[in-house]
Amino acid sequence: MPFLKPQQLRTVLAPIASRAAFQPSIQQSIRAASSSSPSSQPPTIPSPTPFIPDVQTFLTVIGRGLSQHASKFPTWDALFSLTSDQLRELGIEPPRTRRYLLQWRQRFRLGQYGIGGDLQHVEDGKADLKILESDKDVVHPHKYVVNVPAGRSVKDCSLEEMSRVRGYKVEGAKTIVGPYALPLKNGEGARITVTEGMWEDRRGHKIDGGERRRTEVRYKKRIAERREMRERGEL
Repeated sequence: MPFLKPQQLRTVLAPIASRAAFQPSIQQSIRAASSSSPSSQPPTIPSPTPFIPDVQTFLTVIGRGLSQHASKFPTWDALFSLTSDQLRELGIEPPRTRRYLLQWRQRFRLGQYGIGGDLQHVEDGKADLKILESDKDVVHPHKYVVNVPAGRSVKDCSLEEMSRVRGYKVEGAKTIVGPYALPLKNGEGARITVTEGMWEDRRGHKIDGGERRRTEVRYKKRIAERREMRERGEL
């Protein structure tokens, strides 16, 4: 693997310093996402990215079965401009699914992507990751995970063609680890492929009926337990 001098590394790594961290909380990013007031300003339409180039891919990665509705959005602009009422008319149900879509739309507008969202070189939903080594410490060189054009090695790429990727690291000599990263043959890096639900916010498991019904459910459980104890003669 090639080595780069510190001043060269700054060219490759500088863009990452300004990027927001992945997966911020929904509550922080979508306060106004569900507003559908006719008097409100037209919604901002974000540009597609190399990893998310179209409606189908966006709905696929955010999960919750939304990819089945891709044909209902004729354009990218439609996906990011329809109101909650219009989504309901299209058959996006139940309401929590519409809210979830609105939330992810707003996050995408703000550049708050999921894993792999900062990939710059993507072909057919696949992106290659390779290892870039710094020569600052020859004995213990620092290793970075970078995204390179498909079929290219680090030594074949200019600094402008490489971009560092968040959420991935190097373990051992040459193993890239991170979500959805599968090793390439001969240990020459790893590949990320667009996958259903890879950005999905998993719903938590409700305990004793959830917060609203928890007191009532637990009260009934205690009554049932005491009844069983009386029947066994333990009370």
